[in-house]
Amino acid sequence: MLYGAMKLSIGGTLKLAFRPWAEGLENIPAEGPAILASNHLSFSDSFFFPAMVDRKVTFIAKAEYFTSPGVKGKLTAAFFKGVGQLPVDRSGGRAAGEAAVRSGVGVIESGELFGIYPEGTRSPDGRLYRGKPGVARIALATGAPVIPVAMIDTEKIQPPGKVIPKLMRPGIRIGRPLDFSRYHGMESDRFILRSVTDEIMYEIMKLSGQEYVDVYANVAKRQLAEAAKRRKDEEKAAAGAESARRAEGERGAGGAGETGAPGDSGA
Repeated sequence: MLYGAMKLSIGGTLKLAFRPWAEGLENIPAEGPAILASNHLSFSDSFFFPAMVDRKVTFIAKAEYFTSPGVKGKLTAAFFKGVGQLPVDRSGGRAAGEAAVRSGVGVIESGELFGIYPEGTRSPDGRLYRGKPGVARIALATGAPVIPVAMIDTEKIQPPGKVIPKLMRPGIRIGRPLDFSRYHGMESDRFILRSVTDEIMYEIMKLSGQEYVDVYANVAKRQLAEAAKRRKDEEKAAAGAESARRAEGERGAGGAGETGAPGDSGA
């Protein structure tokens, strides 16, 4: 009931304000379990995605959204529970991945739709990054079809640093279900998991039109952050060197004036 109320209020507002478009909604089954695997461009993906799908879609979300203190924390937790999000502690490394897989299997076994972002985090630059194999493990363990999904232009609505969102039309493009039943029971084979995951990411790439990068998004984020820090340090060092040169020049000019520089008439 809460999910329906939240979807009606928030989803209705989003549709009215942003007029999102959708293609391929008919590829989502009217009943029965399925895995909806999507690219991840923006925080708003988790709002626009379920708003455009008639059935309830359950996602996993950072545990911090459910445990933050204060009134704001409680409201945030209530919101994420209301829209069908399940908490997962992403700081737990491999344990967090196992928890995410168990959550996904539980949703599928309940006959529901499970939404997942195989990249594991938002794209740092709009490109599509290497998928993590959790989506493949859930698919092979349950036999559920995987439906590739592409979010379009959601990152342009509220870029980093912008408080007020831009009123524009984002979109969602949904592909045909992918059947991996031929690999059922092989979820422990890492080569099969990699192959299945790559096939899913390829279909997402075709739908989204994004450039594909065969690196995990969290690794790319770390590399970008390190590069930004290096640039900042280099700029700081260059500014310091320039300041030192100016100071040295000023001292030299002052000393020349005191001793009588060439061209002085003398008294």
